[in-house]
Amino acid sequence: MREIRIYLMLFVVLFGNLFSGTVVQAGNQPANQAAIANYTDIEAFMDQEMKTQMEKFNIPNAAVAVVANGEVIFSQGYGYADLEREIPVNPERTLFRIGSTSKLLTWTAVMQLVEQGKLDLEADIHTYLDFEIPDRLYTQSAQEPAAAPVTLTHLMTHTAGFEDYPDMIFRLEEQQMLPLEDYVRTFMPQRAFPPGEVVAYSNYGTALAGYIVERVAGQSFADYVEQHIFTPLGMEYSSFRQPLPERLQPHMARAYRLVQGEYEEGQFEFVPGPAGGMSSSAADMSKFMVAYLPSENEQGGRILREETIRSMRNQQFTQHPFLSGTAFGFMEGVFNGERTLFHGGSTMLFDTGLYLVPERNFGLFVSYSGGSYLTHTGLFQAFMDHYYPAPPEDHPQPPEGTIERSRQYVGEYQQNRRSFTTSERFLSLTMGLIQVQLDKEGYLLVSHAGETDRFVEIEPGIYRNLEQRIQDYYGAFRTIVFGVDPYGNTMLMPDGPMTYSKAPWYASSSFTFLMIIAILLFILISLVFWGIRALLRLIRRPKLQTSPKLARAAAGAAVAFGVLTLSCLIGVAMNGQIDPVYGLPKVAFGIMPSWNSLLDMLLWLLWILGISMVIFAIIAVWRKYWRRSGRIHYVLFTAVAWMLLSLFIYWQLI
Repeated sequence: MREIRIYLMLFVVLFGNLFSGTVVQAGNQPANQAAIANYTDIEAFMDQEMKTQMEKFNIPNAAVAVVANGEVIFSQGYGYADLEREIPVNPERTLFRIGSTSKLLTWTAVMQLVEQGKLDLEADIHTYLDFEIPDRLYTQSAQEPAAAPVTLTHLMTHTAGFEDYPDMIFRLEEQQMLPLEDYVRTFMPQRAFPPGEVVAYSNYGTALAGYIVERVAGQSFADYVEQHIFTPLGMEYSSFRQPLPERLQPHMARAYRLVQGEYEEGQFEFVPGPAGGMSSSAADMSKFMVAYLPSENEQGGRILREETIRSMRNQQFTQHPFLSGTAFGFMEGVFNGERTLFHGGSTMLFDTGLYLVPERNFGLFVSYSGGSYLTHTGLFQAFMDHYYPAPPEDHPQPPEGTIERSRQYVGEYQQNRRSFTTSERFLSLTMGLIQVQLDKEGYLLVSHAGETDRFVEIEPGIYRNLEQRIQDYYGAFRTIVFGVDPYGNTMLMPDGPMTYSKAPWYASSSFTFLMIIAILLFILISLVFWGIRALLRLIRRPKLQTSPKLARAAAGAAVAFGVLTLSCLIGVAMNGQIDPVYGLPKVAFGIMPSWNSLLDMLLWLLWILGISMVIFAIIAVWRKYWRRSGRIHYVLFTAVAWMLLSLFIYWQLI
């Protein structure tokens, strides 16, 4: 990737304070006008762009800050921090929950301790822990050698190989959020991939790094960050404490979501601190951005040495040379040809984006509630389009032989950031899926998050996006590369800290849901048929005939299996109902329905009934219960029941 070595030399001067915000207008222009953007219209541009974004995505409040050449050139609040009392957002003092953007502070803390010689990025993390993480991959047998040790470098580049548990992140009650020491022990995941080989974004890995900071520094993570990052940078309106300290609580922006035409307020969210628990203002985050941009100050903004900051901005891992990867904590991206370091952050209610372009010496921060998690990307892209327009690109045609080479990549790809060993494995069928198809002209049609783009082969296994619409939370699908994961599966690799492995046909969402629908229809039709037949017998009142007890028990087991299956389906549907304010099922943020334990019991009853039906089916055929058609129906029903149970077992639901 070509890096542009031109630094901004733009000097800015303060020209006035605006209501609930401050804007700095560009002053004297440097000699090299062609290499440096003109920010004189930034106020008008940002106001118009934010108005567009807020109307489009129903955003009730937001704050934006832009820094360049070590100065804040724009800082503005939009909307109301409190809709009821009509308190406007103040970029200096209004706090937003910044979600995973908090991780940048965690990695800063790690690197401070590295500078002091207290941490070694390449040492086994067991050196710093007081408990053991699994030493084997979940697929390995006891006879096979242990996996390589996990290091801080692996944690900082999201290549430690941990599986992910998405329902263990958010809580709405303080007592539900475990202290960091308990969290990293209680929710310790299995290791899914060898360290250093597959990038898969990990909240747990960052929480673990924060716990290492606590142990090595000898103080709580929140205390450490306040003393060693917030205080040196003058970040007075920032905190990792949950709930917020009393002095900051009045400044916290209330979070809203538009529900049926009205804004509804959400509660304060509790998140594992180092992974996403920070609250901050736009002005404070502008100070943090300045600390990471090129500076004449060799102390690097007073929190890290300049050489350390440079190392954190450098690429540390990529799945392929054609792809953007990860620096130490920052994600890499390319926007309009400019290498960009960024980190998004989302809670259930807030979304945040922090973007740095070191070669141009500027950064942008935005945080808001109520909108789309990709709004911040759209804002930054609009900023780049306005100030750093993309050079024209050619659109190559598919090369000869591309259809034959590309057929092997057609299929469904599932995130490698997921659970492999718990019931949450099933979520991989409902989120983050990528579908790859091939058209008759040789273009790959890649579908993700409701968008489909055409990709053209530029080298075998390497494809360029011709439309640039699809992206995920962690990066754009500017280029995708196909390779092989450690288990021999085809792997799709885009820019950023996420990879996707091709699902076998029996684990694809289309096959799984088609099977579930077909099985449920068969069970439902069988129950209706048996019910109608029993009703007709009752109406006709035939001469009393006594069926063998085992035949009646067999029929009862089948009916019970069908009724319990439908009951489980209703329970799962109710558990999966999306909360309109928080955008997730209630179970995802720790609210368990009263029937949840009953649902677990029903699943085990299905298992017991399934075993009973196999025994009854053998006896029914052997002793010739019912008519031949009845025996065939019962055997088929039993087979269908076990197909459903097999799906439950495969997806760890039982």
